[in-house]
Amino acid sequence: MNVIKAKDIFKTYTNTAVPVPALNGVSLSIEEGEFTAIVGPSGCGKTTLLNILGGLDHPTSGTVEVAGTDITGMSDKDLIKFRLWHIGFVFQAYNLIPVLTNKENVEFIMLLQKQPKATREQRALELLQQMDIADKADLRPSELSGGQQQRVAVARALASRPRVILADEPTANLDSKSTTNLLDMMARMNREEQATFVFSTHDQRVIDKARRVITLEDGKVIADEVR
Repeated sequence: MNVIKAKDIFKTYTNTAVPVPALNGVSLSIEEGEFTAIVGPSGCGKTTLLNILGGLDHPTSGTVEVAGTDITGMSDKDLIKFRLWHIGFVFQAYNLIPVLTNKENVEFIMLLQKQPKATREQRALELLQQMDIADKADLRPSELSGGQQQRVAVARALASRPRVILADEPTANLDSKSTTNLLDMMARMNREEQATFVFSTHDQRVIDKARRVITLEDGKVIADEVR
């Protein structure tokens, strides 16, 4: 079953002196449960594509369906509500809330969903345990290493059981050991939680772990390899 379906996506940035084309007719489908890497040289459109698939940016033309819903024409307000229930994000810079504990960071999306306190706490602790950082639950992000912070970010992305996790260069700031540990954990969560992961990455270690690799160049898909 397709959990993401993008058709003829074009994106041109016009807030520059000269219009800058970022995507040039990208079409792709992502199946439920995939572990997919979107790769290519800097400036090829990887992050732009990921942002459009996640409703963080709007295409100039084309359509995007996520979990059976066409998100292309949604208002920003409706997109916020949709993302809250269907899409989890993992960013290069972690984007954790510094004044909250790690457990509270994981709970945050569920709090916005108005889930009961007991449900939030149980799910957060369960995920932190699966990420091997349950002993850090009551600390704040600043008290963790980069690799540990990214594990919290992955736990937060998974907390509400979204259909899709979009990860933009999630290993860019991590050392080799932290990257290996994080990728192993995400692969396990992909299997155990049936979460669909889509990465934007330059990192060969992520590419090696992916079961499908989509290559962009000059805003176009030039290769799509299933392993």
